[in-house]
Amino acid sequence: MKFRCVRPEAKAKEKRHRGLPSQLVVCLIIAMSLWSKDSMRDVLKNLIYGLNEVWLKTGKFWKTPCKAAITKARKRLGPSVMSQLFHQLVRPMATTETVGAFVNELRVVAIDGTCLNIPDSDENARFFGRPGSRPGTRAAFPKARLVILLEGGTHLIFDDLICPYKMGERVRALRLLRSVTEEMLLMWDRGLHSYAMVSATRAQGF
Repeated sequence: MKFRCVRPEAKAKEKRHRGLPSQLVVCLIIAMSLWSKDSMRDVLKNLIYGLNEVWLKTGKFWKTPCKAAITKARKRLGPSVMSQLFHQLVRPMATTETVGAFVNELRVVAIDGTCLNIPDSDENARFFGRPGSRPGTRAAFPKARLVILLEGGTHLIFDDLICPYKMGERVRALRLLRSVTEEMLLMWDRGLHSYAMVSATRAQGF
């Protein structure tokens, strides 16, 4: 099967026929969140079984790749494609009928932050860091800090930033103001409240 590149700037151009073309790998990554308890191979099988009959006729001899091949395909795709796809497609979806989505015709949105355990590897530990622990010990997993901008009525995340654990939420929250518009009512918790946050929000010019 041959598919074209998702976007040139993503640097994930399809140069030859592959058993795991880029578009299928993108679908696989999305589907992994839907079947989060299944292995990558099982998720891929679920995708293939769901394809239409025309594709099955051309790919009837297609075999499910091994775990190593799937891992290499994900690495080949890289993170830029998924980031671009997110920012191109994800938008607030609440309507006037969505409970709690609007206040005085303003769309309710909120900035919040959390931390996530990530796989325990030297590379992740170097980039994201580990939380503090007692002398002579270390935290079991590196942690990534996630700061999100979400829609109140649907809880849909429409912008986010992932950064090293030691980088504060307040610094990253300022960057999420890029996706706030004059039709929105922005909320944040007391941990994010600061003069810089208020000034940056007012500087949006609404």
